[in-house]
Amino acid sequence: MPEERLQKILSRAGITSRRKAEQMILEGRVSVNGTVITELGSKGDLEKDHIRADGKLLRSPPKSIYIMLNKPRDYVTTLHDPERRPTVMELLRGVKERVYPVGRLDYHSEGLLLLTNDGEFANALTLAASHLPKTYLVKVTGAITSDQEQEFRTGVPLEGRRTLPAGLQMAHRAKNPWYEVRLYEGRKNQIRMMFKHFGRLVEKLKRVAIGPLELGPLKPGEFRHLDGREVEGLRRAARRRERQAGSRTEQHGKIPEGVLGAASRRSSRSRR
Repeated sequence: MPEERLQKILSRAGITSRRKAEQMILEGRVSVNGTVITELGSKGDLEKDHIRADGKLLRSPPKSIYIMLNKPRDYVTTLHDPERRPTVMELLRGVKERVYPVGRLDYHSEGLLLLTNDGEFANALTLAASHLPKTYLVKVTGAITSDQEQEFRTGVPLEGRRTLPAGLQMAHRAKNPWYEVRLYEGRKNQIRMMFKHFGRLVEKLKRVAIGPLELGPLKPGEFRHLDGREVEGLRRAARRRERQAGSRTEQHGKIPEGVLGAASRRSSRSRR
């Protein structure tokens, strides 16, 4: 096997994402044949070299697996939790491979979460340039006005920085209505903070799609393996987003094509 950059080897071996692998190298936590490496761009051969990360000898990567989980409320999206709250890893009964979440859903949110041992795949889906749109169903404490809806779509000031254009459409009209929200970025608690900006609180939040991948009939706590077609579809979507990242439309703050798509049958299927 030809030599590869160490961060790529760590990522492919399922240790962490490529970005975090770079940080590990800079912190002196990676060694090759007994020599600590601190320079990015250093290379190695996993079949010939003894490569260690945090003292652990790396092995050839296992078969890549890709899992879709319907995360229930009140689970944390981490491998371990210092507060001893239940983690999503406890739901993966029978999965022997070491996988980790691609992105996160906060403790009180539910819905579609991807897990994998393929660091390259995870990195492609979480890079800002290739950030896939994520679709949510959100129940809030009261409808917002038409003007507020338009502001939600074009951008809301949060912590000194305006949010990117987003999709918003009423999915179910009621005293406490459901909205379909589509985001093109992933800031912490973003949807909750955006509705709070308009004086509304989020009662329920469920992610129902990532790019072309829909949650479908999975019940909370259930998971399934993605097939090759679904994995390749996500890869293609990420590459397409990366190519579009510098497009003139988004640079001028206009709403990307398809952002205001209908609430669709996915909304009525997934709403509880």
